[in-house]
Amino acid sequence: MSNQIEEIRTLCRANNVRLIDFKTVDLTGRWHHITIPAERFNEDTLRYGIGFDGSNFGYASVEKSDMVFVPDPATAHLDPFTAVPTLSMTGDVLVIDQPENRPFGQYARSVTERAEAYMRETGVADRMVVGPEFEFYVFDRASFECAPDHASFQVDAAEADWNTGRNGSGYQISHHDGYHAALPQDTTYDIRNDICLKMADWGVKVKYHHHEVGGPGQLEVEVEPESLTEMADKTMVTKYIIKNAAAQAGKTATFMPKPLHGEAGSGMHVHIWLWKDGRPLFYDANGYSQLSDTALYFIGGLLRHAGSLCAITNPSTNSFKRLVPGFEAPVTIGYATANRSSIIRIPAYAKTPAQKRFELRNPDATCNPYYAYAAILMAGLDGILNRIDPHANGWGPYDFNLFNLTDEEKERIQALPKSLGEALDALERDHDYLTAGGVFPEELIGNWIRLKRKEEEEISRFPNPAEFLRYYTL
Repeated sequence: MSNQIEEIRTLCRANNVRLIDFKTVDLTGRWHHITIPAERFNEDTLRYGIGFDGSNFGYASVEKSDMVFVPDPATAHLDPFTAVPTLSMTGDVLVIDQPENRPFGQYARSVTERAEAYMRETGVADRMVVGPEFEFYVFDRASFECAPDHASFQVDAAEADWNTGRNGSGYQISHHDGYHAALPQDTTYDIRNDICLKMADWGVKVKYHHHEVGGPGQLEVEVEPESLTEMADKTMVTKYIIKNAAAQAGKTATFMPKPLHGEAGSGMHVHIWLWKDGRPLFYDANGYSQLSDTALYFIGGLLRHAGSLCAITNPSTNSFKRLVPGFEAPVTIGYATANRSSIIRIPAYAKTPAQKRFELRNPDATCNPYYAYAAILMAGLDGILNRIDPHANGWGPYDFNLFNLTDEEKERIQALPKSLGEALDALERDHDYLTAGGVFPEELIGNWIRLKRKEEEEISRFPNPAEFLRYYTL
């Protein structure tokens, strides 16, 4: 511990750090923070932590709300958005107990850490690696209101085609035509460069970035894969940097899956690998698309539990406005090679043992990444341990376009839930795979379902402009 303290103090001296900021994640996946003067960081900070009221984070009831946050020095990096040099860390939450405090089982980071431990206990693998793709929109401005007498939202982006006839530059991007757009149409290039350089400084390795399909400022940043808890930490960092870099540039970024009707939605596709003793487990030269039985069983677990997974990987009412036919977002439960219309896509270009993987395409970034990555691992482990064969269960491979099915064909193929309510119904019926090994506490699942049902019910009560268009004159 003394070595860790000295490393932090050395880092602070070298960068003239005056403040240390501790970031914690709430139930839904938002960061909160508390800051101390750098000179107050000592061994007691790591041993006993910093007390806080957990009831304000959605985790605990008021009468059991006293908790402590213990920072993880391995997550320490300089925050690029503060006027005063500030060191940022995340960490773990403990419940106050005697004689020693104990990890709080519902805390998001605790769940991910426990999922990794359970994976090792099963003997299946010792490391799961995930690589998310972050899709998001950057607008010049966004405003929204929801009051008894009026409800509205308005966004604008200079590069959107609706500005062609206004005060446009002449270089607007046509509807649904933004994929890999170049300058001068791509007005967000410098912002993305800034985002990716700040991510690299924070220890998040970037593979590439580009403009996405959505003309009014849809962008993508893809990162190099990391193990589960580390990538969950870095997912929080990535969202923080993207939102703050956009604000710093006088713009606004959103990870809403479907902020615009008729334009491409934003997902968070997750590429998945399993390793054991330094060896990749998903490659078999003779398997379907060079996938091993282990990989196919993992896929089988994801597809078996796809409905309930959506309650965790797609936990907003807006998520299901993205998961509709006609766009690249998947709506059917199946797997295939190089097919973006199935929820499991196996990249055809990944041919070596170390590269061989698949991606889960339905998640989006409104999820709490700790819960989402842990749930994906637990579903996959269930598939491996129970040898769930995706082909034998009728989930493919679907090596054809699932968006162009006849009505009769659609009846024979399982679909993802069409609403958050349907996903929560599935989670209520199917969550034993999550509680295996004590990874997801039953109390957490119940708490999550109650929170999300309340959220859906509240949102469903608001009239919206589309309803006025459809029903006002009836």
